[in-house]
Amino acid sequence: MIYQNKKLFPIADSINLVICVSSIGANNGISVLISNIIPDLHFNGDTQAFPLYYYEKHEQSNPTLFDATKENNYIRRDGVSDFILERAQSMYGNRVTKEDIFYYVYGILHSPNYRTRFANDLKKMLPRIPLVEEPRDFWAFSKAGKTLADLHLTYESAPPCADVTITGTEHGNFAVEKMRFPKKGQKETIIYNSTITITNIPEKAYRYIVNGKSAIEWIMERYQITTHKESGITNNPNDWATETSKPRYILDLLLSVISVSLQSVEIVESLPELRWE
Repeated sequence: MIYQNKKLFPIADSINLVICVSSIGANNGISVLISNIIPDLHFNGDTQAFPLYYYEKHEQSNPTLFDATKENNYIRRDGVSDFILERAQSMYGNRVTKEDIFYYVYGILHSPNYRTRFANDLKKMLPRIPLVEEPRDFWAFSKAGKTLADLHLTYESAPPCADVTITGTEHGNFAVEKMRFPKKGQKETIIYNSTITITNIPEKAYRYIVNGKSAIEWIMERYQITTHKESGITNNPNDWATETSKPRYILDLLLSVISVSLQSVEIVESLPELRWE
């Protein structure tokens, strides 16, 4: 089922950003990710997507001055309302844009204060976003949200952490069967395969959680060879790396996710405290 996706990405090259939030009642707490392509229904739990834009089919023959950019017979509308823009501008200044508000929302949704304070509410209803009182706090959340969004949208190209050490790549064996830790709780090291080992992984990197599990451990779990019991079908992640002539893809992906996770945690830790009346 495509549900409302036709309004978010009506054509293959539609430009949009969507903040994807895990649905109400998620057992692992709220999970938030951003996407610039159609997200799967279970992208991060049972996903609900909130867009920067939405699109309407262009029906009238004579467009008006009030119509936004037209893309292949679709008119782009703003997902952020004029009402909240006017309110934000009255509080923080006229240079606030709807995009600034969009990234502010992404920043707030990563705030530990917000998640803790409204933990019970977030289990029962969709997030409601407060407007902070101080302009400097608004801009701090908005800029942090923009930085987080850029990181999460381009995670595959993030360079590896300088302190992380990789050994064994000289053998040219990049195929993976099942990544693992040397022993339970020893997460500073990942045994990638029989020849490659990754060490000096900062503990902080594991604090970036997506849908109840660190992003690093999601990669470790999903990129392994598995065989479906009933069908006997084998899922081998190395096949894609071979077909695309990118033998290092899985290793480089893991290294990028470690880097993105660490940077995400550092950005979240730098967010200002939310002040409550």
